[in-house]
Amino acid sequence: MRIATIIILLPLLFVAFSARRPATVESLPPVILWAWERPENLTFLDPQTTGVAFLAKTITLRDDKTLVKPRLQPLQLAPETKLIAVVRIEIDRALLSSAQLEQTAHEISSLSGVSVVQIDFDATASERDFYRKLLQRVREELSPSVGLSITALASWCAGDDWIADLPVDEAVPMLFRMGVERPQFQRRLESGQPFEASICRNSAGVSTDEPVTISPVNRLYIFNPQSWTRDSFTRAMEAFRR
Repeated sequence: MRIATIIILLPLLFVAFSARRPATVESLPPVILWAWERPENLTFLDPQTTGVAFLAKTITLRDDKTLVKPRLQPLQLAPETKLIAVVRIEIDRALLSSAQLEQTAHEISSLSGVSVVQIDFDATASERDFYRKLLQRVREELSPSVGLSITALASWCAGDDWIADLPVDEAVPMLFRMGVERPQFQRRLESGQPFEASICRNSAGVSTDEPVTISPVNRLYIFNPQSWTRDSFTRAMEAFRR
């Protein structure tokens, strides 16, 4: 069977991948590499075991405006690589109006050619209502065949049940850049104590520069502060024992 190759062109960006059927979160590979805003050549990955979550756009809510910055760096992938489009949301004195909610939801749900959309938003307590409504709107607008994932502060997963009923398929606890809470969560992870929020138990997010003990999960997301190479990928896999 012939496989058609698709190239998406954005300003200064090409993302090359093969045509594929959409995949649910459950069918994603066990390892996902985050590819942030830097040039990435990930053609060495085995699509059967490793997917890619790439920063697709950054949305900044500033005052009454919704500012959208698309990915500007090239991303090269092997055919059949499962893709997760990540949208980073940042707040800068925002009004968090209904207009901002609608525009942000449209920017997220309009992403195409991916298996899953993931939202990365460190919502404060006062921003949670906005975030909940945003997720509800995105879920309504996304194709049913596209999964919806979010990153989650570790504190959201431990004793804070506000995310338990969010309309998402997955919440990825971020087990790095935890600040003063790191020792507390390190002890928790070493003891094998599961997170109270069940939606946080199937996946984990780690970073190559902050080794951490984790219990087995269905999917491990790995961040690298540098561009990925075959060697850095091999070291990461050895460090986290996948």
